[in-house]
Amino acid sequence: MAIEKDMKEKTVSAALKHRRSVRVFDDTKPLEVETVKEAIAQATLAPNSSNLQLWEFYHVHNTELLKEIATACFNQPAAKTAQQFVIPVVRLDLWRKRTQANAAFIKNKLSEEVKNDPKKVKGALHYYTSILPKLYKGQDPLRGFVAKLMTYFRGLSKITYREVGAGDLRVVGHKSCALAAQTFMLSMAAQGLDTCPMEGFDSQRVKKILKLPAEAQISMIISCGIRKLEGVYGERFRIPFEEVYREV
Repeated sequence: MAIEKDMKEKTVSAALKHRRSVRVFDDTKPLEVETVKEAIAQATLAPNSSNLQLWEFYHVHNTELLKEIATACFNQPAAKTAQQFVIPVVRLDLWRKRTQANAAFIKNKLSEEVKNDPKKVKGALHYYTSILPKLYKGQDPLRGFVAKLMTYFRGLSKITYREVGAGDLRVVGHKSCALAAQTFMLSMAAQGLDTCPMEGFDSQRVKKILKLPAEAQISMIISCGIRKLEGVYGERFRIPFEEVYREV
């Protein structure tokens, strides 16, 4: 490979310590496209809500597009010096396609593994062909409002799943996408490579550059490269663990 990596892949703990939000990348150390692509492939293994995988990853390494996206990111150093971008995009609108894919997997694969337990297969299929479609139709504002109202009254007498409105589903989608984004960044860090997740960008302009459909939602823009020493802005600061840890 053209990059200078550590002698071996890092442990999880070492990758966590290595990962910093790097604001300046070294353009003298090339980053191979295939290396980043492999890290994206590992990101798809991240846990996600109902295994719907309602995401897409846009891998940008075209020179002109890099410049356009950097401009849409206000030319902040992490964007302007990036060698590549990875842009995780939430695709809640693909829920029908992804529920069908899961149902097909259950019919073709899972049913063979648990053929002695037909109730398990039937329950899984019911979840993907009935329960989830009802839930994701809540993206429609009116349907979502009605669903929220129904769950409120149901919840007065029984344990109830309450995140059924349009706003709730948006949060669910972004949580799953963020888990995948973090998995990608840790995969990069494990190889001694660097990233910086950015929220400072013009989302409409980036959507236009990437030719995204109106329903798509950009979770973040992750710049990629190999750090310069000045690209790490000082020591890492975190709130004391005692202030965020609650044992119950």
